Amino acid sequence: MASHAGAAHERGVSAVQELAHQILRLEAMTDYGQGTTVNVGVVEGGSKVNVRPASAWAAIDLRVLTAGEGRRMTEAILELQPVNPEATLIVSGGMNRPPWEASPASEALFERAQRVGAALGLELSPAGTGGGSDGNFSAALGVPTLDGLGVVARTPMP
Repeated sequence: MASHAGAAHERGVSAVQELAHQILRLEAMTDYGQGTTVNVGVVEGGSKVNVRPASAWAAIDLRVLTAGEGRRMTEAILELQPVNPEATLIVSGGMNRPPWEASPASEALFERAQRVGAALGLELSPAGTGGGSDGNFSAALGVPTLDGLGVVARTPMP
């Protein structure tokens, strides 16, 4: 609830303060060992410097390595509760694409790409970037998928 920051500070509930607590909770969910990252990338709140802010919001980016971890993390985020019992917390959304998970068919396709690359004098090695692409959708459907095959500059770009 908004209130004047001087005349009625104690009557207000700061949405920005509540969001700050939630941001710390969210960022603490990052687990590099699991390949899971939670990033609060956009934050907005309040209306004027002399008003206890009635609303605030944040946009969250979640990256995971497996669909199971995605479900677990989505559930954990959606179940967040306010720190201040007088605050209201609304959490909505979900993952916008499934994680790319290796499959035997994709691994066989990569081995074939390695053989073709070797014949061309190229060494291909598997690597993860933490990114996401349309390849995430095809891989989740069981379609053998390679991704990240863009050009790599060998000399610095001007």
